[in-house]
Amino acid sequence: MGRVYRRIRDLREDRDLNQTAVARMLGMSQTGYSKYETGENDIPTEVLIKLSEFYNTSIDYLLGVTDDPRRY
Repeated sequence: MGRVYRRIRDLREDRDLNQTAVARMLGMSQTGYSKYETGENDIPTEVLIKLSEFYNTSIDYLLGVTDDPRRY
């Protein structure tokens, strides 16, 4: 599993959210969101932006480019 998929799952779990809640925030089905967490589907840029804003973290952190979650 790629780093990005682990990161979005870990961020969700750290906030005690289920996939349905995050999927609802993104305006999509739980099944569709689940495929992002498992790596079955690539995450579109617009979804990465929404996740970055939702979790208040950088896209670079989500992608595994950095281990620093802060947004600049």
